[in-house]
Amino acid sequence: MNLPLSGLGVLVTRPAGQAEGLQARLRELGAHPVLFPTLEIQAPADTATLARRLAELPDYDLAIFVSPTAAQYGLSGIPIWPAGLRVAAIGQGTAATLRAAGIQQVLAPSAGGDSEHLLALPELTDMAGQRVLIFRGEGGRELLADTLATRGASVDYAECYRRGLPAADPAALLDAWRHGGIQAVTVLSSQGLDNLFTLLGERNAELIRATPLFAPHPRIAEHAHARGVIHAGAAHSGEAGLLQCLVEYFAHD
Repeated sequence: MNLPLSGLGVLVTRPAGQAEGLQARLRELGAHPVLFPTLEIQAPADTATLARRLAELPDYDLAIFVSPTAAQYGLSGIPIWPAGLRVAAIGQGTAATLRAAGIQQVLAPSAGGDSEHLLALPELTDMAGQRVLIFRGEGGRELLADTLATRGASVDYAECYRRGLPAADPAALLDAWRHGGIQAVTVLSSQGLDNLFTLLGERNAELIRATPLFAPHPRIAEHAHARGVIHAGAAHSGEAGLLQCLVEYFAHD
């Protein structure tokens, strides 16, 4: 049976423990996923502020989760979700994680997985007098909070994790790459790509730049181009779109 990605070695850079779904879908398409995590999910530096935000959770009108990781780590510190607190998610993947954890009523865009698509929903047009808590990792884009504030909301962050550089030996990966074992790279964030360059070192940077790269958002692809990657394909619909980009690229390669 000819599968669309038969025999292709695809580098997966998701954090350990979060890559199983993407690896399984790649195998279903015939690819050989090679896992090399370039991000490590760590506890936040400021646990006191996070604890205060969680203690005040019933006082908020809306909680927004920006990623499946934010949902996983944010909910881990909340034994009982406050009744009546509305929930929104950036993307269907995050919404699915929340539903799996028992939160069934989740506002999320039907298509797209970024702040712009969530902010386009009519339910978030008038936010006057609303208190909003955004669950995210440390740092990141300010568009969501800034826009909600201009619409009248009072916005706080619950930064429930941080993304660190894992300790990793790239020797086996580099050997496979140099011998034709990697035909495509997948990255899920700009920081993950930056960490890949760091972990492989400048002397091996051309391996990354010369290999087709695929990302779930145009911002990440633009960052890859800025770092010299020759081909960086981008989707607007998360991992599903990333996989579709992979299939379409190698169908015409």
